[in-house]
Amino acid sequence: MTELKRHRSNTKMVPVPSQAIVPERDVNEIPVLETRHLGIEFGGLKAVDDFNLTIGKTEIAGLIGPNGAGKTTLFRLIMGLETPDSGTFEVGETVKLAYVDQQHIDIDPKKSVYDVISQGVETFRMGGRDVNARAYLSRFNFSGNDQGKLCGVLSGGERNRLQLALALKQEGNVLLLDEPTNDIDVNTLRALEEGLENFAGCAVVISHDRWFLDRICTHILAYEGDGNIFFFEGSYSDYEINKARRLGTDEIKRPRYRKLMED
Repeated sequence: MTELKRHRSNTKMVPVPSQAIVPERDVNEIPVLETRHLGIEFGGLKAVDDFNLTIGKTEIAGLIGPNGAGKTTLFRLIMGLETPDSGTFEVGETVKLAYVDQQHIDIDPKKSVYDVISQGVETFRMGGRDVNARAYLSRFNFSGNDQGKLCGVLSGGERNRLQLALALKQEGNVLLLDEPTNDIDVNTLRALEEGLENFAGCAVVISHDRWFLDRICTHILAYEGDGNIFFFEGSYSDYEINKARRLGTDEIKRPRYRKLMED
């Protein structure tokens, strides 16, 4: 897998592999997410204190931290569902969000997998071309009889794949991915990584999968406690080295790589 230690905005777009599932976008259309002196509190305790940040162009930021630190709250701020306790949080006027959550609220359990994606049409426009709904679903390993399954009987992994397919079909220029690797199969994971590498938009990814973060992130947003968020330019592994130097951490946690495909 090609490392993403590069300025993505200066990279010439190349054709996405046939298995890639994230649509290409025009980099000139990509807006920014910006905070100024942001403050977020939970029960009187500061989760975020006086935080300034600009995310823009083609950055892929991995959002890391312990459960309950406020990662999902940051997503809700981006979506306009929450307001900060202090400071400002601005989303560009041309932002079109695509959100992959863990609750699957957009999936009707009484509809089939095909019906959820097709919405009554055999083809739809995506990436400036007509896409067949059944062919699109096959990219997420839904083929044959699986496309006729009712959503209410899908396994956790199948629901995650369908949620990913549904969100990416929206063609957002800002992707919000909340634990996107949970229970997905190896082929879908590989397609997601390749798609993100070729995506000319901004993405913010919540994940505890350090291996995945090391593969795809250009920046790391780390909740380090006491209301502090550290913004780091580089991979997850480089962030861990930086953190150890800054905070005097004895142990540097390195992700153990595994094969995506069998030889």
